[in-house]
Amino acid sequence: MTTPSERPSSDTPLPELVELKRIRTILAGLLLLALGLACFFARDVLLPVILGLMLALTLSPVIRWAERRGIPPPLMAIAMILTLAASLSAAGYAMSGPVSTWIETAPEMGAQFQEKLRGVFESVEKVKEASDQVEEIANQDEGTMQVELAQPGLLNSAASYAAAIGTTLSVALILALFVLASGELFYVKLVEAYPRLSEKKRALKIVYGVERAISRYLFTITLINAGLGLVVFALLWSIGLPNAFIWGVVAFIFNFLPFLGAVAGGVLVALYSVVTVEPLGQALLAPALYLIATTIEGQFVTPTILGRSLKLNTVSVFLTVVFWGWLWGIAGALMAVPFLVIVKVICDNVDGLKTLGSFLGSADATVEEKRAAEA
Repeated sequence: MTTPSERPSSDTPLPELVELKRIRTILAGLLLLALGLACFFARDVLLPVILGLMLALTLSPVIRWAERRGIPPPLMAIAMILTLAASLSAAGYAMSGPVSTWIETAPEMGAQFQEKLRGVFESVEKVKEASDQVEEIANQDEGTMQVELAQPGLLNSAASYAAAIGTTLSVALILALFVLASGELFYVKLVEAYPRLSEKKRALKIVYGVERAISRYLFTITLINAGLGLVVFALLWSIGLPNAFIWGVVAFIFNFLPFLGAVAGGVLVALYSVVTVEPLGQALLAPALYLIATTIEGQFVTPTILGRSLKLNTVSVFLTVVFWGWLWGIAGALMAVPFLVIVKVICDNVDGLKTLGSFLGSADATVEEKRAAEA
């Protein structure tokens, strides 16, 4: 006969429950690992699909607005996707000429860059001079052959990369067209998939929340980046930098990448300016103007316009960019923040994931959630 002190209290978890929770944790970890491996090996398929779905979510409010005014969703979807495709094609065509010229003259530009910076790194060059001379004498003939063989390889790599980007964008645009043209079909199917009314409401709340958050973020950041691109173009054109419009496009695209985009764009502008502008002091003006414009945008414009609607903390954004950049390269890093916005909305509407949603949120979002809970 057991005494009251020997009986398990109601607060003490049963061994079976503890073991079940442990098994669920292990299974959840294995599931995340399997998803990560699947994303890595299937990135060529998943990348255009995710990009197309994000594009459809972004443009869905516009389609719904047009439908309320009597414009059929298929017609509006075709008009929007064709306009977007034409804009991308025009931008790509305008950039193709100068970029192909840069690729063809890459060895000469590299030699010019080394020549212009020879004075800056003169002390380092003197240290390496003896070993470099020996290497040049030993590989003089081979070096000429390597330059001639490397040229087609560089062009082929650039052409393959451009073809891959074109294919990805084409699949994404076609998928977005089909999703947008279907109107509310997928939302209806989603509601029908859940038997209970509470589950139907929660599913619609999550979907509309994701749609609203993604649309607000991507529309706003696209307008901000377009403004930044125009400012960069105007600044670099005013100082006479050749092909300034390309660097405006670079600023527009790279600014979708938090933290690293502005630095990468500034480095590219510096490399190009050093080769094309005389003297060296004048060449450094272009990257300086680029970094000033991106710094003002990053420190003042975007936080003012987007700060309250993008309720994400800096640490989570940085880790997400690093992870998706490692997983999918530049494309993954560019899509990291929209993906994080989607995860945050889902976590905020699922009881079991609210802790993760709170971790991803900013300090202001946490304060607002506490006030809402107290009210």
